[in-house]
Amino acid sequence: MAEPLYYEDLEVGSIRRFGHYQVTREEVLDFARKYDAQPFHLSDEGAAATHFGRLAASGWHTCSMTMAMMVEHAAVEPRSSLGALGIDELRWLKPVYPGDVLSCEMALLDKRRSRSKPGLGILNLRMTTFNQHGEAVLAMKPITLVRARES
Repeated sequence: MAEPLYYEDLEVGSIRRFGHYQVTREEVLDFARKYDAQPFHLSDEGAAATHFGRLAASGWHTCSMTMAMMVEHAAVEPRSSLGALGIDELRWLKPVYPGDVLSCEMALLDKRRSRSKPGLGILNLRMTTFNQHGEAVLAMKPITLVRARES
């Protein structure tokens, strides 16, 4: 495993592209039954009369699939991540359908040292999730904590 990236290693303006997530019908249905049981997430019939036209994944499921790709990427390019403070500007831009293949792009917009915890850095990111056609389906701005080498 590679050495983790610390606050000092991360450059504002850097962009990382990663991920490959195959969206399956069964996973869309399972997630909807557990967490977002709206008709357009539960069946093609329920979605037919909506702008989706057919079974579509929950936006929250899209967030979860994005998170899965982020965690998988962190195993390849580890960061000294300590979780997130929150997410700004979460947007679901296009429906995600069974059969779609998702990938991600993460850009480091800004970084600063924590005033209250000098051993930590705060990263402002832009995360975009794309379908197999290169269309953005999700956009958000996570705010994450990372360890710094120097406090």
